[in-house]
Amino acid sequence: MVRMLLLLCLCNYNPTLKGGEIKANKTVVHQNTDTIPKAAKALITCYGNAIAGYADNYIIFKDKSKLIWDDGIKNKSFQQILDKPDLKDMFTQHYLKGTPTMHPAKNYDPGRIRNEALFLKIYGNTEQQVRKHLTTINWCPKLVGQQIRVTTVNNIDKKLIQVSKELDEHPELKKYLTNIGGTFAWRNIKGTSRHSMHSFGMTIDINTKYSNYWEWECKCTTEDTAVKYKNKIPQIIIDIFEKYGFIWGGKWYHFDTMHFEYRPELLQQP
Repeated sequence: MVRMLLLLCLCNYNPTLKGGEIKANKTVVHQNTDTIPKAAKALITCYGNAIAGYADNYIIFKDKSKLIWDDGIKNKSFQQILDKPDLKDMFTQHYLKGTPTMHPAKNYDPGRIRNEALFLKIYGNTEQQVRKHLTTINWCPKLVGQQIRVTTVNNIDKKLIQVSKELDEHPELKKYLTNIGGTFAWRNIKGTSRHSMHSFGMTIDINTKYSNYWEWECKCTTEDTAVKYKNKIPQIIIDIFEKYGFIWGGKWYHFDTMHFEYRPELLQQP
């Protein structure tokens, strides 16, 4: 029997359309699961609050809008794939869980390639929409006790509470966990027109005092400049965050070792 995927609306989520989205014609999406790209299945699995399914080269949202999966443009430059990626492009670089065995190759930034329209759909098109879903959690109550603002979308607040609970059992990590560098902040990435993932309340920067960032190290801002990798963050912190669906910016050539971002779809890859 041909396997079929029947994806029904499990929650009410209806943000405003924005940025290249168009309305789909169907409310319920029937799709032969053998024809769905593996990475598209990961998006459906991880963001079921907003995504209904996949059909005919489109990701279909529960509000009937859709985003193109593969725009058909070949041989994009590194800058093009950063600035205007399609959904498929987000998976062109494989994020490896666990302890890195080598420094990232030039321009190898798995997770830094982001289709902005997708995250605007999932978390909110405007600062006001995102703010409606924010809540305050107590970060590492035993070691730190800092109040931070994060989104409730995808239960990210609950996931960060679990991260916090595990980190709280390691007093040797306290210096890295105090003075959280930032969570929610609606803004663009400095020097670009791209939204920072901090805009959505699903990203956390730990203590900047013990972190390394590529622009600080090369004293430059252009992304084609050669950079020398540096990191001081212990692996146990990275492992705990990855366990709950957060990728680490220290696995990028353009490294950002304070940065943890909720991207479970990238952690589903083999």
